Amino acid sequence: MLRASSEANGVAVDLAAVNGAASDAGVAHGTRLVAFTDAVMRGDEAAISRERAALRAVLSPEQFVDVAAVIGAFNVVDRVADATGIPLDAIMVTMSTAVRRELNLARFASAANTPAAGDAA
Repeated sequence: MLRASSEANGVAVDLAAVNGAASDAGVAHGTRLVAFTDAVMRGDEAAISRERAALRAVLSPEQFVDVAAVIGAFNVVDRVADATGIPLDAIMVTMSTAVRRELNLARFASAANTPAAGDAA
């Protein structure tokens, strides 16, 4: 979705930032956003506190709430899908093939729930 929205808006983004590449990904405050997301996903309270303060210094309260909501929503949806073995539907398999390959997402165990593009029905 990030790639599609960035292309629609004529903005270049570096999706490799989600794999730990030191980059702002071409997104305003991207380095801080990734650091906060990583801290939340690790459950590192000290890092969460530090990154929360850093983000709140550069984002409006509304923007910060949006960031927190996106992290929470994605975390829940992703965990439910992984826990129940829900595969990607056919259109998402097709639309995400290049991104999944670029980010080497097959290295994660949950990739077993994603059919090959030719197998999606």
